[in-house]
Amino acid sequence: MLKRIGMMLLIMAMLWSVVPLAALAKGGPQIYEAEDGILTGTSIATAAPGYSGTGYVTGFDNDGDAVTVTVNPSKAGLYQIKIRYNAPNGQKQANLFVNGTSAGVVDFAPTTGFTEIAVTKAMLNAGSNTIRLDKGWGWYDIDYFSIEAATAPPAHQVSKTLVNPAVSPAAKSLMSYLVDSYGHRILSGQQDYSNVAWLQSNLGKKPAVVGFDLMDYSPSRVERGASTTEIEEAIDWDRQGGIVAFVWHWNAPKDLIDQPGKEWWRGFYTDSTTFDIQYALSHPDSEDYALLLRDIDAIAAQLKRLQDANVPVLFRPLHEAEGGWFWWGAKGAEPCKALYRLLYDRLTNVHHLNNLIWVWNSVSPDWYPGDDVVDIVSYDSYPPAGDYNPQVGKYDQLVTLVGDHKLVAMTENGAIPDPDLLQAYHADWSWFSTWGGYDGNTNSLDHLKKVYNHAYVVTLDELPNMKTYGAGGAAVPAAPTGLSAKADNGQVKISWNKVSGAASYTVLRSHTSGGPYTAVAVDLKATSYTDKGLANGTTYYYVVKAVNGAGSSGNSSPIAVLTRVNKE
Repeated sequence: MLKRIGMMLLIMAMLWSVVPLAALAKGGPQIYEAEDGILTGTSIATAAPGYSGTGYVTGFDNDGDAVTVTVNPSKAGLYQIKIRYNAPNGQKQANLFVNGTSAGVVDFAPTTGFTEIAVTKAMLNAGSNTIRLDKGWGWYDIDYFSIEAATAPPAHQVSKTLVNPAVSPAAKSLMSYLVDSYGHRILSGQQDYSNVAWLQSNLGKKPAVVGFDLMDYSPSRVERGASTTEIEEAIDWDRQGGIVAFVWHWNAPKDLIDQPGKEWWRGFYTDSTTFDIQYALSHPDSEDYALLLRDIDAIAAQLKRLQDANVPVLFRPLHEAEGGWFWWGAKGAEPCKALYRLLYDRLTNVHHLNNLIWVWNSVSPDWYPGDDVVDIVSYDSYPPAGDYNPQVGKYDQLVTLVGDHKLVAMTENGAIPDPDLLQAYHADWSWFSTWGGYDGNTNSLDHLKKVYNHAYVVTLDELPNMKTYGAGGAAVPAAPTGLSAKADNGQVKISWNKVSGAASYTVLRSHTSGGPYTAVAVDLKATSYTDKGLANGTTYYYVVKAVNGAGSSGNSSPIAVLTRVNKE
């Protein structure tokens, strides 16, 4: 009997090594071993323990090195992609492509063994699809890829309560609007006030959010002759009804190298200063620590001008810290988090700045300073020019980081994500903020026109009064009822009952029952809408939301409509 059982186990082990794991996982994750894929400049290894299958892929050390697997879902749809990897040599990154199109950057945290992580979602075809991982930083090991049908996420559980209990009414109103909009629309944004005129001239629209910089208020720049009017410009933007965001490229307080290539005005970069944040924070009696406080107090004076003008601010200090290219991140996570908490405490409890909404700018859990000092979490997205993917992998990581209890924003971007993909992938970024000007490559003019005229994207002209939003105790309206539909040649007319307290309505459409739904009309005052330009002989699914100053209702009950040529 024992011999018989042993033979059965041996046969099962042999089958496990030759049968694709996808075939053994019907209805669950489908696993594709990396060593069974196409290797480009990489190799199969077995030295590291704990891998599945017959080995793992390694040797990602030269540009062009890659591994490609072919995955075969039975149905088309949105799928979660996971990777099991090992990164014994520290933090690494790789580039992911699905069916030849960029699916974003994958971050591999350091490990001591093989670990599975969710990296992104992707729309896959029924049948053959390719997933390719390119080197990026390199020096990691890949065990397998897996795919599983993605499920629609639950409703967000984001609170409107800010971390500063004494926060100003204007900041409360802004936060209330951001939370009410979250998951329903994305706010357009632009870094640098001077670029707004270009957008107005070329698109006929202005963004909802403009990003400003406190950089030239840093004392080590001021003492070298730097000057700026960012505060005055931010006040002007607020007076236009826009939302103000501030970053601080904090020039190091001292020890600027100031040599060719490392000039004093590059003093926020790690390579242009020898200022040691770790030393300063661990020696509170030192000159270095005193200079940190001096700089914070100087910035507080500028932020106070905004508070006096009743301007709420999306404040994002110590940005991109985990990259290490700025001095505040050069010594690792712990000193940076300590500096952030010092900054929060001094601005909030010493200078009583109550107009700030605190935005943290890192995806890594190791760098997160804590729920008690962060209102919004964020990511800076710089894919290749013309890559309009929704960056859903980073979005999902941030949602997980804060347990879906805080807003998630794209605080910088090069290429702007396609609004249609944002909705399809459930990548509910609160806002985006494009950095720099427009070269025609990063964002084509056609793409910009699509974005700024899209029903899902909020521009300046669509913002409510941010100082009074949500005031008066208005309740969120109920979801519309009584949906009816009439199909005609290439179009559908949707009607519904009037909702008490609704100021407008949003109509959303999907090609599949249960969504995901895409907004096709917003700010409707009537209780009907005709959706045109549809394909005949196709079933469409619709829901309607009611909207007022307090927010948006949930979806109505869906209605399915089959389009046809009307022969009457």
